[in-house]
Amino acid sequence: MIGTEAFDRFVSENRWAVVTTLRASGQPSSSIVAYARDGDALVVSTTAPTLKVRTLERDPRVTVTVFNDAAPFNFVTIEGRAEIERERLEEATHLVFENIKGSGFTEPEDLPAWLEAQRRVILRIHAGRVSGVIR
Repeated sequence: MIGTEAFDRFVSENRWAVVTTLRASGQPSSSIVAYARDGDALVVSTTAPTLKVRTLERDPRVTVTVFNDAAPFNFVTIEGRAEIERERLEEATHLVFENIKGSGFTEPEDLPAWLEAQRRVILRIHAGRVSGVIR
């Protein structure tokens, strides 16, 4: 479970989040990502050359803010640590595509080739502190 029952349900019901990592200077850097649940972890598919991957290689601390896309704009913030996975990416990537189904993004027919061509990795985020506002 991620946080309280209400927070856990909210994270399961949504698909977009802001991921914030720390640059070497300590300055935060944020980006919007699609995610999925994999048990009590969140998984994010991204390309290896991104700033978020480079910052997480140096410092695995991460903050993820899951949000809904309609008023009253609730959110759940997860502070935790990320692992960068570079092998056996298909299952977690499939979970992300399933979670964003209907949003205009579709899973490539040849997922392994796409993962390699895109130089994808999976960020597996483990929750520490969880907070938020659900109205």
